[in-house]
Amino acid sequence: MIKIGIIIGSTRPGRNSEAVAKWVYQLASTRKDAEFELVDIKDYNLPLLDEPIPASMNQYMNEHTKKWAEKIGSLDAFIFVTPEYNHAPTGVLKNAIDYLYAEWNNKAAGFVSYGSAGGVRAVEQLRQIMGEIQVADVRAQVQLSLFTDFENFSVFKPGEYQEAPLHTMIDQLVAWGEALKTIRK
Repeated sequence: MIKIGIIIGSTRPGRNSEAVAKWVYQLASTRKDAEFELVDIKDYNLPLLDEPIPASMNQYMNEHTKKWAEKIGSLDAFIFVTPEYNHAPTGVLKNAIDYLYAEWNNKAAGFVSYGSAGGVRAVEQLRQIMGEIQVADVRAQVQLSLFTDFENFSVFKPGEYQEAPLHTMIDQLVAWGEALKTIRK
């Protein structure tokens, strides 16, 4: 069975991404085709990229990077939970991705995004980034609206209709994650 990390893509005080990620985890954990784990970037205390050698060289100097690399390396696929800030993913999520290279390679990713336009522009940029780090992103995604899936833009209350797209995305993610695991062996 593959391991899928649900990456909480914001560290902002009062963030919505933690509630969204817990919702994803709660629904995903009922499945029997993969193991799921919450991965909170906040727990890794990654400063603005401070490794002196490019990540593609796989020569990490800092303990926070080594800890982050161990976590990402232990996973087969990812669900990125990201808000959209100024038509983009969060800086902290981009920073966390940039810390590593080989640990991402030949794995799969899906996206759960939120914002005034469902976070779709953040995901568009993340899809480009995934290509560069050799992560296959699945087509299906979950787009949550601050207007309909949040009360007062801050209390997460997703509509039941959001569950079907989540399961479709996870179906695709499990299939791709299992296929890519054979490449990494």
